[in-house]
Amino acid sequence: MPINKVKVKPTSHLHLLHLLPILPILFPLSQSILQKPPPLPILPLPSAPQLQWQLSDMAMFLHFGPNTFTDSEWGTGHADPSVFNPTRFNATQWVQVAKDSGFNRVILTAKHHDGFCLWPSAYTNYSVKSSPWRNGNGDVVGDLAAAASKLGVSLGLYLSPWDRHEDCYGKTLEYNEFYMAQMTELLTGYGEIKEVWLDGAKGEGAKDMDYYFDTWFDLIHQLQPGAVIFSDAGPDTRWVGDEGGEAGFTCWSLFNRSDASIGGTDTRYSQGGDPYGHDWVPAECDVSIRPGWFWHQSEAPKSARQLLDIYYKSAGRNCLLLLNVPPNTSGLVSSEDARVLREFYELRRSIFSYNLAANSTPSASSTRGGSSSSRFGASNVFSEGVYTYWAPEENRSNWTIHMDLGGPVSFNVFRVQEPIQMGQRIIAFHMEVLNAAGQWKVVAKGTTVGYQRLLQFRTVQAEQLRFVVDGSRGDPLVAYIGVYKDQYLDSGSSQRFFNGTASQVILEKVGCKHSHLAAAV
Repeated sequence: MPINKVKVKPTSHLHLLHLLPILPILFPLSQSILQKPPPLPILPLPSAPQLQWQLSDMAMFLHFGPNTFTDSEWGTGHADPSVFNPTRFNATQWVQVAKDSGFNRVILTAKHHDGFCLWPSAYTNYSVKSSPWRNGNGDVVGDLAAAASKLGVSLGLYLSPWDRHEDCYGKTLEYNEFYMAQMTELLTGYGEIKEVWLDGAKGEGAKDMDYYFDTWFDLIHQLQPGAVIFSDAGPDTRWVGDEGGEAGFTCWSLFNRSDASIGGTDTRYSQGGDPYGHDWVPAECDVSIRPGWFWHQSEAPKSARQLLDIYYKSAGRNCLLLLNVPPNTSGLVSSEDARVLREFYELRRSIFSYNLAANSTPSASSTRGGSSSSRFGASNVFSEGVYTYWAPEENRSNWTIHMDLGGPVSFNVFRVQEPIQMGQRIIAFHMEVLNAAGQWKVVAKGTTVGYQRLLQFRTVQAEQLRFVVDGSRGDPLVAYIGVYKDQYLDSGSSQRFFNGTASQVILEKVGCKHSHLAAAV
C-alpha cells in the first residue's frame, strides 16, 4: 500500500524570530538563577529537644509534698504520711494558672529530698498510697499528667537523688537500682515527659555514696528521647549558678561538660557559659515566687514588677526562666500567687505584644546572595521565630542593619534573637539612633545574644536606628529585632545597658573588632 507523503512548507528565518520570546519557556535555559544555600552552621548545635526547650521561654516549677504541710523546706524523711492531705487538690487549676500566665511547661517535684513520692511507687511505702488523701488511692503525678495533656502544656518531673527516708540510701549499688526503678516508673507510666530535673543537693552529714549519673542519663534518653535533662552540669540544660533567677550579662549556651560536675560546678562558669565550649548546654534560671520553695502561710509572693525584672535578667539573657509557684495545703495555687502571675502576664503583654519597628523599612550592609535575595534579606528580622533570618555576604567587615521608622518613635527596650539552630555566634553588638543633630548616638551595648537578648535603657525618641554587630563567631545571623516601650521602667535604678568602657574591654579581649574566628568572652 503506498504511503502518502506530506509536503512541509519551509519556514523562513523571519518566522523563527517570532518564536524566540517563548523558547525559554518551552526549553528552559540551563543557566537559570539558582538560590544561594544557607551558611554552614557553627558547632556546637542544639538537639531537637533542646531547641524546643529553649523556644518555650518559661516553665513553672511546682514544689509540693509533706513539706507543704509541715512548714519545712528540707524534710527529714520521717514525717508521717498522714500529714499529706490536700482536701481541695486540683491539678487542672495548677496547669490552667500556668497556661493563663504564659507558661507552657510545668515541672513537679515528684520526689523531694524527704523521699516522699507523689505517685504510688511499687518500690516504697513512703508515698501517697500511705496517706489519707483519697483513701490512699490518689496520684498527684497522674492527675497532673492528665491535666497537662488536656490543656496542651508540657510536663517535666523532678526526682531527687538525695533520699532521706530510704534505708538503702548510702549503699551505692542498691540505691542506684532503686533510683532507676523509680525513674522507670515515672518515665513509662505518665505519657510524654519533656524534662527530667535532678541535682546534686545534699545536706551536711548526708551518707556518702556515688550516683551513676551517666547510666541514669542513658536510661532517661532511652525511655523519653524527647526529654531534656537538667542538672548542675547538663547534659542537656544546666543550672545558671544561683537561685535568684539572674543570668550573667554574658551568657553562652556553649559549655564544656568535662569542666563541670554535678554538685561541684563553679557558679561563675555556669552563669556565663564558655565561648570555647564543645557542648550545647543552655542555662536555666530557677527562682521562687515566694521566699521559700515550698508554700508557707507566713510568706507572700513577689510583685509582678519584681517578676518582670527577673524575666529581663533570665529569659532576656539567653536562658529559660523556671519560676517556682508552690501549691498550698489545700492543694491549690494560692489566689494571691495566681493574681500576681496574671499581672505579670499583662505586664509582658503590654510591653511585647507590638514591635514598634515592625512597619519600618530595613536595609543591611550586605545580604547573602545579593541585595535582591529575599531568603536572607533584612526584612526577615521582623518575622517572628528563629527559622528566618538576615545573613550578610561572606567575608565582610561591616555587619549592620539600618531601620527607618518612618517617624518619631519612643522606646526603651531592645530585643534581638539569633537563629540558634545555626549555632550561637554574636560576641558583642550595639544599637544606635540618629539624633536631632544628625549624629548617630549609641543607646545600648550588649555581648551575647543567643535565643533572646533584651536590653533596657532610658527612653529615647528616634526616626532611624541601627543594629551593629561588633564581634562574631563567623558571619552573624539575626532572626529578629524589636523595639518596645516599657512604661514601668525606672530610667534610673532599673537601667540594664552596658557602658562603653565595659564593652571596649570585651572587644579588647576578643582581639579584633570584626573577627570570624575571634575569641569570645
